[in-house]
Amino acid sequence: MSETVVYRVPGMSCGHCLQAVEGRLAAAAGVERAEADLDTKTVKVTGGGLDDRALRAAIAEAGYEAE
Repeated sequence: MSETVVYRVPGMSCGHCLQAVEGRLAAAAGVERAEADLDTKTVKVTGGGLDDRALRAAIAEAGYEAE
């Protein structure tokens, strides 16, 4: 069964930021979809068996901090 989590990523400010965050999250285990929104500075992650620490680490690898 799929679950969805949302993180606030205030450091995102452009299309490159969006692509970097979505790309790192897409490679994380269990992630089916990652959608970042520059207007709200959030990223919505959908998948199965999502690991909060792994998702936060993926965002950090992209150069941003998840709140």
